Amino acid sequence: MQIRPATLDDVSLIFSFIQKKSEFDRNIGAFSGVLRVSEDKIRQTLFRTNPFAYVLFAQFLECEIGFALYGFRYSSFVGQPSIWLDDLYVDQDVRNQGAGTALMARLAQIAKENNCTHLAWNADARNTRGLSFYHRLGAEITEQQGNRCFLKLVK
Repeated sequence: MQIRPATLDDVSLIFSFIQKKSEFDRNIGAFSGVLRVSEDKIRQTLFRTNPFAYVLFAQFLECEIGFALYGFRYSSFVGQPSIWLDDLYVDQDVRNQGAGTALMARLAQIAKENNCTHLAWNADARNTRGLSFYHRLGAEITEQQGNRCFLKLVK
């Protein structure tokens, strides 16, 4: 299992993983909207001089099987950044084989390298398998609003 950062050549791959993630969310009732992202928007926002977000891929035998889309936030009161994980998705047929764990470990490493206070994200409460995975990593639910759980991992 390898974790690698996305490159400009990966725009269509990023788009396909966003589509898969939205379909997963739609199937558990967490998303009912219309995707408004496009390859052009991805190119313009993720591959500019100052990107708005970053993407990592989990790769097994030179095949991308998962992705994480994240960005940095900054706390003026703490004077340090944190990482916000917007999307984490692993292809269904290869789950429980370490890709999600490897992506989260790389994010934790990036957080440490950048002196981040924590890694945070939210998950739908109906995604019990995902919540169980996050719990095994040591993440804590810091707040719950309806079906939305806010999680935090401090390492």
